[in-house]
Amino acid sequence: MSIDLKYQVPTVAIHTEVFETVTKSVARVNGAPRMRQVYVPHPVIGKTAQELRAYVDGNDPKTGRPVMQEVLEGLTGALSDEDLTGLTFERSTPRLCEPASQEALHQLFLESDWTDKLPIILPTEKRVAEMLEHTSRKPGEVVGHLRATQFREFWEYTVEKVAVNAVMAGARPEYFPVILALAAAGVSARGSSTSSMASMAVVNGPIRHELGMNAGIGALGPYNHANATIGRAFALLSQNLQGGSVPGHTYMGSQGNAYAYASPTFAENEEHSPWEPLHVQHGFNPTDSVVSVFSGCRGTAFTFGLRRTHWRDHVRNLLRGMDAHESPVFLLDPTTVRLFIDIAGLQTKQQLIDWVYENACMPASVYWDYQLIQNYVYPRATFGEEPYASKLKAAPDELIPMFKHEDIEVVVVGGETNPYWRIMSARYGKSVCIDEWR
Repeated sequence: MSIDLKYQVPTVAIHTEVFETVTKSVARVNGAPRMRQVYVPHPVIGKTAQELRAYVDGNDPKTGRPVMQEVLEGLTGALSDEDLTGLTFERSTPRLCEPASQEALHQLFLESDWTDKLPIILPTEKRVAEMLEHTSRKPGEVVGHLRATQFREFWEYTVEKVAVNAVMAGARPEYFPVILALAAAGVSARGSSTSSMASMAVVNGPIRHELGMNAGIGALGPYNHANATIGRAFALLSQNLQGGSVPGHTYMGSQGNAYAYASPTFAENEEHSPWEPLHVQHGFNPTDSVVSVFSGCRGTAFTFGLRRTHWRDHVRNLLRGMDAHESPVFLLDPTTVRLFIDIAGLQTKQQLIDWVYENACMPASVYWDYQLIQNYVYPRATFGEEPYASKLKAAPDELIPMFKHEDIEVVVVGGETNPYWRIMSARYGKSVCIDEWR
């Protein structure tokens, strides 16, 4: 699209057929309805060169016409008056719904894709006003911008619109500053990667106790009202304030992700941790209340404790079980932290991070054979971007780091019933001071 719009070079985009709706929609919302698009069968992964050649030599499954004929016509054909017609879009939404019964309004929200398909609290003016009382910010103040997919336009949203979604999630008004901080982070909890990712949020500082957030037993589960509803509010506001999250249109996660229902949200167990908390690592004072947002949550690997003889092998095996394009977040029960100190001799979070960077390695040929590495890292390496360019020069059997040093994170959470711990695949996005949104 950039080649066509920015550089004015006639371009035909070729996609597989499953992306027809989303690609046409993206072109349209970017004001490029004349963008020529051709489709081939799906999928391409796992196909032989001969099978892929048959796609190109065959017919477009959407039109039934020869693929290459459509490509040639798209590059050489004259644009019609309709192609050149400008587009306008109505991006505003009414502040109030038309009066109706509660049952009818619940059905309206459900059918309009404004919910996560679970029951909501209807956002009446009274409930929204009560939410707004817990921030000094004005209702019409802009909080941030999000977009449903990478090539869509950013949507702008206000304090009041965030309040509406907080009410819908069942959050209490006193939780509102945390929800506003999440909304200000600019990280969507409804990312549209085909890999079915979700988001995660970690809260640090005094507000954990003010709101009664859970950092102990069951912190990542459905056992705490603040944890659960703040996470759900983050998910709902991301869906509604970025322009939607509709499968096949603005959401393309192939399998979907149950984490996305409530975007795992929990407090760090600072009191039982001998290590510095997450927000301090990212430049905040211990007395600041901060929420840190992670994206790309796709899965976890877990184990029990550390064994004295083979702990290094066990941890390496967990890390090797992750895709090389992921970023590891260690979620450690406080009991496990003490094992890393006593058995592994790693006295600080930073020492653990250093150990992971140095030991999470694989042969270069194996690393470069990962599909996501081929898709997203290899092109950057060929343009000389470090550290990828140096990895590309490594001999096939040479061990190279799987992850960038700065992408490894550690959070202490859990109630010490046993030293179970996990590695979450998640990429750190941003930390936002909650105090600024009180």
